[in-house]
Amino acid sequence: MQRMLDCVQPSHLTVRLADSPPYHSTYNPGERGGDLLENHWQGTVRDSPATVLQVTKAMMWNSKHPVVALVTTIYQRGFHLTKDALETVEAQLKRLPALGKW
Repeated sequence: MQRMLDCVQPSHLTVRLADSPPYHSTYNPGERGGDLLENHWQGTVRDSPATVLQVTKAMMWNSKHPVVALVTTIYQRGFHLTKDALETVEAQLKRLPALGKW
């Protein structure tokens, strides 16, 4: 939220957020494809990255193979605010009553 506010406040923009439950599979393409992947490797032992890459590259959909690559980048962990800083951010937000707070 803090990053979003930092972005929109200088432009005096109004942003409306529609929340969904955290980690909801409807909005996560990786989750939607997970079932297909599980069905494809039907019991294959995934004991190494090479095995996972090989089996995944063999998948097909609409006569096309996926683009598969091993990502070894270490990403920065989440961005966290202190409780006081979060309260400051929350004070600047106007939530629609019907959405609830996740």
